[in-house]
Amino acid sequence: MTSPAPTLLVIAHGSRDPRHAATVAALCARARSLRAGLRVEAAFLDFNAPRVGQVLDRLAAEGTRTAHDIVALPLLLTRAFHAKADIPAVLREATARHPGLRVRQGRVLGPSPLLTQALERRLYEAGLRPGDRRSTGVVLASAGSTDPEAIAVIAEIAREWRHTGWCAVRPAFASASLPRTQDAVRALRAEGARRVAVAPYVIAPGRLPDRIAHGAREAGADVLAGVLGPAPELARLLLQRYDEAAEARARDLTALTA
Repeated sequence: MTSPAPTLLVIAHGSRDPRHAATVAALCARARSLRAGLRVEAAFLDFNAPRVGQVLDRLAAEGTRTAHDIVALPLLLTRAFHAKADIPAVLREATARHPGLRVRQGRVLGPSPLLTQALERRLYEAGLRPGDRRSTGVVLASAGSTDPEAIAVIAEIAREWRHTGWCAVRPAFASASLPRTQDAVRALRAEGARRVAVAPYVIAPGRLPDRIAHGAREAGADVLAGVLGPAPELARLLLQRYDEAAEARARDLTALTA
C-alpha cells in the first residue's frame, strides 16, 4: 500500500508589502496545479499570517498521517541566515510542542538551471529579444546578504550564466553587499555593452525589489525584468526540492526499520 504524500509547507520570509503574500499564494497555487492531490500550505517567518508555528500547530491538531508528515521548504534563493538559523529554530520549537510531527527541512531553491530559465523568461517578457543576447549585458540583481556563502553563490551564478551567450553578466545587490544595481548597469555601459538588462533574482515584490527597480531606472537600463514570482519554472523547482526531501526522508525511515 502506498503511503500518503507528505504535506508541502512553503516557508516565505514575509513582507509589509501585500504583493509579497499574494505572490507566494500564486506560486503555491501553481505548484498544486502541477501535482494533483498534493497538499501545499504556505507560512511566513514575519509580517504576514499565518506564521510557521501557527500552521504547524494546526497540522498537529488534525491528527492525520498526511498532516503530521511534512516537508518544509524555504522559499529562499540562497542558503543564508534565514535558512541556516531562523527556519530550523521555528521548526524545532514546533516539533518540541508536538512530538508527533515529522518535519524535514528541504534545500533552498537556488542555484538551479530552472531559476536561470525563469530569469530569461522574465527578460523576454520585458521586451528583450532572443537575437539581442550577444550584445546584451545583464545585471543579476539580488536582495543581498551579509553571508559570504550566499554572496559567493550569486557571483557563481553570474559566471555560469555568462557562458550561455550573454555579452556579460554582473552580480549586484539591493542591500548588505556591493555593487548596487545602478553601479553595475553603469559598469556594463562603460565596458561597451550595447544593451543593458536588469534581471531581479528575487521571488516576490517588496522593498528590496523596488530598490533594484529604482536603481535600474536611475542608471538607464534598457530592460527591467519582473520578479520571478509564480513562474512555471519556479513551481517545478519547488516540487523538485519537495521530491528530494521526501525521498531522503523515505530512505531514512527504511534504514531505521531495516
